[in-house]
Amino acid sequence: MIELQEVSKAYQTDKGHTWAVGNVSFSIAQGEFVSIVGPSGCGKSTLLNMIAGFLEPTSGVIRVAGKPVQGRVPESLGYIFQKDTLLPWFTVYRNVALGLKFQGVPESQIRPRVKQLLELGHLTGFEQAYPHQLSGGMRRRVALLMSLAVEPSLLMLDEPFGALDTHTKTHLHRELMEIWSKLGQTVVMVTHDLDEAITLSDRVVVLSSPPSRILLDERIDIPRPRDVFTVRESPEFVRHFQSIWSVLGEQFRSAA
Repeated sequence: MIELQEVSKAYQTDKGHTWAVGNVSFSIAQGEFVSIVGPSGCGKSTLLNMIAGFLEPTSGVIRVAGKPVQGRVPESLGYIFQKDTLLPWFTVYRNVALGLKFQGVPESQIRPRVKQLLELGHLTGFEQAYPHQLSGGMRRRVALLMSLAVEPSLLMLDEPFGALDTHTKTHLHRELMEIWSKLGQTVVMVTHDLDEAITLSDRVVVLSSPPSRILLDERIDIPRPRDVFTVRESPEFVRHFQSIWSVLGEQFRSAA
């Protein structure tokens, strides 16, 4: 579904070129959930934005569904940003329906689709609520449903739960897993939370300090479905955490 070949990204500064992403190559299969972790400033979000077509790589090739990404946003893309992107003057219903309206879908088809999504996100009964009337976790769910409404085959998550408390975050992990298991998108997530990455992912990719390169690409062999409330207690989780942290922690120590 996604293929990166020797991808790099440099930014022009007063002192010349600063390399955010060094030389990165990997692929992601259709329906796979992959998390990218690494120290701050290592180009995680830059890499995500290049896959999404928002930024062009300085060198290398990115393909999504076999087509080069450069100069275009891939078809059927959903993107959840770090910050809340809901329209504050729209109700929950109108926010979730927004993408479908842009696609020209008739209201007779929008209504049952939004109803189904609100049920999936445990937001039934909040159709006429406005964003300021929702908790932070509920707003993140609405943002996720906005992207899912247009049925993207590729879902990009840029630290989607970073500002939430542990309790809310864990509940959202469960809901994301339920939605992903039913809809089966290919998911690429950037996160600073290693627990989160292991809990949710099929693979965890560790990037080095900039200019970033891949230090580890570890497959998470914890059986699905996973109970997000107890998975951290399993020996498989502990083993993966220790394996990944041995590499990631060294990057943090080097940066310090």
